[in-house]
Amino acid sequence: MALLCLSSPDGELKLNVLPFCTQFIPMDVIDCPKHGSIIYHPSILPRHRGASAINWTLIQGDKKAGFTIFWADDGLDTGPILLQRECDVGQNDTVDDLYNRFLFPEGIKAMVEAVHLIADGKAPRIPQPKEGATYEGIQKKENAEISWNQPAAALHNWIRGHDKVPGAWATIDGQVVTFYGSSLLDASVPAGQELAIKGASRPGLVTKNGLVVFGNDGKMVLVRNLQFEDGKMIPASKYFSADETTALELTEEEKKMAEDIRAIWKGILSNVAVIEDSTDFFKSGASSMHVVRMLEEIKQKYSGLQLQNEDVYMATKFADFIQMAVRKFRGEDKEEELVIDYISKNVNNMTVNMPYQCFINGHFINADDGKTYDTINPADGSIIASVSSASLADVDKAVAAAKEAFENGEWGRMNARERGRLMYRLADLMEEHQEELATIESIDSGAVYTLALKTHVGMSVQTFRYFAGWCDKIQGATIPINQARPNHNLTFTKKEPIGVCAIVIPWNYPLMMLAWKSAACLAAGNTLVLKPAQVTPLTSLKFAELSAKAGFPKGVINILPGSGGLVGQHLSEHPDVRKVGFTGSTPTGKQIMKSAATNLKKVSLELGGKSPLIIFNDCELDRAVKMGMGAVYFNKGENCIAAGRLFVEESIHDEFVRKVVEEIKKMKIGDPLDRSTDHGPQNHKAHLEKLLQYCETGVKEGATLVYGGRQVRRPGFFMEPTVFTDVEDHMYIAQEESFGPVMVISKFKNGDVDGVLRRANTTEYGLASGVFTKDISKALYISEKLEAGTVFINTYNKTDVAAPFGGFKQSGFGKDLGKLFSPSLISHLTVQINEETTLPVVPCV
Repeated sequence: MALLCLSSPDGELKLNVLPFCTQFIPMDVIDCPKHGSIIYHPSILPRHRGASAINWTLIQGDKKAGFTIFWADDGLDTGPILLQRECDVGQNDTVDDLYNRFLFPEGIKAMVEAVHLIADGKAPRIPQPKEGATYEGIQKKENAEISWNQPAAALHNWIRGHDKVPGAWATIDGQVVTFYGSSLLDASVPAGQELAIKGASRPGLVTKNGLVVFGNDGKMVLVRNLQFEDGKMIPASKYFSADETTALELTEEEKKMAEDIRAIWKGILSNVAVIEDSTDFFKSGASSMHVVRMLEEIKQKYSGLQLQNEDVYMATKFADFIQMAVRKFRGEDKEEELVIDYISKNVNNMTVNMPYQCFINGHFINADDGKTYDTINPADGSIIASVSSASLADVDKAVAAAKEAFENGEWGRMNARERGRLMYRLADLMEEHQEELATIESIDSGAVYTLALKTHVGMSVQTFRYFAGWCDKIQGATIPINQARPNHNLTFTKKEPIGVCAIVIPWNYPLMMLAWKSAACLAAGNTLVLKPAQVTPLTSLKFAELSAKAGFPKGVINILPGSGGLVGQHLSEHPDVRKVGFTGSTPTGKQIMKSAATNLKKVSLELGGKSPLIIFNDCELDRAVKMGMGAVYFNKGENCIAAGRLFVEESIHDEFVRKVVEEIKKMKIGDPLDRSTDHGPQNHKAHLEKLLQYCETGVKEGATLVYGGRQVRRPGFFMEPTVFTDVEDHMYIAQEESFGPVMVISKFKNGDVDGVLRRANTTEYGLASGVFTKDISKALYISEKLEAGTVFINTYNKTDVAAPFGGFKQSGFGKDLGKLFSPSLISHLTVQINEETTLPVVPCV
């Protein structure tokens, strides 16, 4: 810590800096001939002051830590206090965390403040007791043995309090083994191999994530790394395979690299006469700063060899370090190959490979209780695959994995530009697999293949590319504030990720809804647990495979197929989930809001719609017919912004209806994989039955069924495109969303602009709307008055990743797409005007 001492014995300011430090926390003496010396010390605790004060804070499980700047005395840490600063201690904080986050940056600022207080003659001298000041105590190896008859939280505090020196230890197989990198594990007991630990009443478990040990309260602590008596450190997950690796035989090129690295070691360890294979980097006097220097020197000489600080701690002896470096240079250290048990089908002139298991922490695994369910092809009612049905235990595992990846994993340390690079790579992979993704989407959701290719998949790729570009452009601001002289303060904001996000998506656009929700989440640096709709899980699971191949770290993306009432509900109330995003029905959205209140998690909801489309008699009629049909029948009517009710001016009403029916009769209903098909099957059988009931209700209420309203006589869940006229405002079909291919038409009197506006707004929904007219003034007036998140003018369904999307009233709140950092409390009105719309000509004056 480079700090200043201000002294003025003769009226002239002078600088004099005398630093010294402990192994962990830099401490500085600032010597002022006139006023005396001041010292920075990492402690605010009167009961323990000394080199291990922050370790003591962690061991005791204190909620606060901090530092003191005090006047030096003979004991160096019992003099009067000048100032103190404190910070919160997180559940899994380590000494390094506290140092990097608070003690170092705030310490520099506080020392500067202390110097100014001294210079101004305003520095206080608050007496402190001499009790508790010591450089002895916990920083001795013999005092760091783990006592196992304690709750898990106490074990965790003991281990993290001794990390990295002297290291909490226990006896395993007759030798002292030191534990590093602990965190509390809040999940079901994982699978693993038992490991007997001396003094522990219950064996530990060596799992794929590390060593799990148990407190006397039955709760668990996960330990990541173990160090043996000879100094060798290994991942705890590799305990039983630590001695199975055989030494590599080096090539001539690798031998030269080894000698170059030996020379780098010699340059750092100048006190060591010869670097032997057994030379230990740290026992020979190297420190953490030397680690950085050594790795940077290697990188400078061998750019293809990318090493991390942790690699040095894992291989402290020269021979072990060379073996590790060579394996990395050869690429042998790469992540274990992703194991996928596919369901493969020959369809659409290709073989599609579909994962069907839960995707948790980078692995495809069966549900914890082994339960499965069948996902059905709506085109013929056949079973596509038997898919794992996630349990509550699976939710807990997935959330724990996402939390670990966010708080301690590579993802949380990754810079924004690297995050964007991964997202671009994922978008490229999705594009490479677009035909396979579109085919899976078609057979699983019933989407017409050409639409799936362009919209379901195409817009998903665009979404990931768009948000990948935002990753390194999420910026805060500096804010001018009222200054209380003589102070001059700087206020600035940072935009930070919030943690684990739960995403629950619907079945109408399975992949696109995943992209709309998750791309922004990932770009901001969050991790996610996503529950696809129960009836359409397959493209989400294929996406999980592609995300792993793109290089996303384990735990960042987790996919849980299964029941919304079980998985979605547990996610919405889970205490470790910080945000839930949901697209679906309004009643379910209301339930999610209630559940989210348990820990006040953020919520964004895109819910039901009954979007009005107003067609005036001055429109271009053929265009209005074409776009109006698209507004209703696009994606078989399974479209959140579908025009739920058309208002047609009476002078063109009959002609409009006639033209619509003519065009419907030309539509080809059939196999969604047939490139000439216009209209595919409804998503699932229960939805088809609901639509048929909806039409029966419309007829019973007195609406005129002009066309359709029946199931198509062929295998699968096909419904005829349907048209109702003479629909009155009080009718059920005028008020409730069908979410299917049902056109609901009401006429309005010629010229009654305000009257039709009142009718259009008489709904509890406000997602989208539209207007067709050549009069731009009328169009803009209508767009101002319609209560909807998006207004389409002489067009419809033209969403874009750059335009914010969301609704008002019971259509929900929060926005998808658009600028990543748009304030969530600002309502956005999106107006889209077709380029052929005639704009008024304003004469120049």
